[in-house]
Amino acid sequence: MAWTHRNLLDVDVLTREDLEILLEQAVHMEDLMDRPVKKVPALRGKLIINLFFEPSTRTRVSFELAEKFLGADVVNWAASGSSTSKGETLRDTVWTLEAMGADAVVIRHAMPGVPWYLREKLQRAAVFNAGDGAHAHPTQALLDVYTAWRHLGALDGKRIAIVGDILHSRVTRSDIMAFRTMGASLVCSGPRTLMPKDMGALGVDYEPDARVAVEGADAIYLLRIQMERQMAGLFPSEDEYNRLWGADEELVRRARPGALVMHPGPINRGVEIGSRVADGPQSVILNQVKSGVATRMALLYLCMGGSEA
Repeated sequence: MAWTHRNLLDVDVLTREDLEILLEQAVHMEDLMDRPVKKVPALRGKLIINLFFEPSTRTRVSFELAEKFLGADVVNWAASGSSTSKGETLRDTVWTLEAMGADAVVIRHAMPGVPWYLREKLQRAAVFNAGDGAHAHPTQALLDVYTAWRHLGALDGKRIAIVGDILHSRVTRSDIMAFRTMGASLVCSGPRTLMPKDMGALGVDYEPDARVAVEGADAIYLLRIQMERQMAGLFPSEDEYNRLWGADEELVRRARPGALVMHPGPINRGVEIGSRVADGPQSVILNQVKSGVATRMALLYLCMGGSEA
């Protein structure tokens, strides 16, 4: 089966065969990252512009490295200091950048749906969603599935426990779709006030007790409490949250032996995860970071018609 996608707005468009193609391509890209010379000319002559309207470390740097390792020309655009501060609309900004020769735009924005809007407005450039509000984060889902797949093998029948702020998490929505497509089952846990009303529509179970939720789990996925996206009062205190839903060594022992500990970052140590767990032998958090570069390289290569890497 051939890869047929030119953009990636969310993972709902990807079949299992698509994901398997991308995972296998990411293995090659990870091998490339381990070489003394990491650059290849696969996307030489392509211009990619990274538009980040929200703060980011992992996603922004990961995309930039992926683009540069594949030989693309890269422009990092920031809202501060741009003409948006003078009142220029997003549409006019991206039309301007496309007129300058952009072949692809990587977009992170606080407003859900912006990547879809850009796809409609751009004539030629591909669009890659680097996170839109609390809606979707498809490339995070790709790197999470890749990390789990590399450590656990086939994901059919594997159990993933997601613990934390589900309501405000764009990661969760994309992860659920991607892991389910690969045959895994999922359970979510956290305060009821941080759960969406349509949990059933997501196709996952809800278990309020984190200790019960992680029993038999092959991976525990901790989510950051997103203070910047929520109103106050959704849980009493960080200390209480940590006591009931924070990942300590006792919680991890309730999962399967050797269960993976995952987190999308940035970490709030002592809130959703303790340092002994975050830095412990079962943690694959830094593996996720490396996987982010490899999977984004694979995605760009497949979508932009790269030559042999």
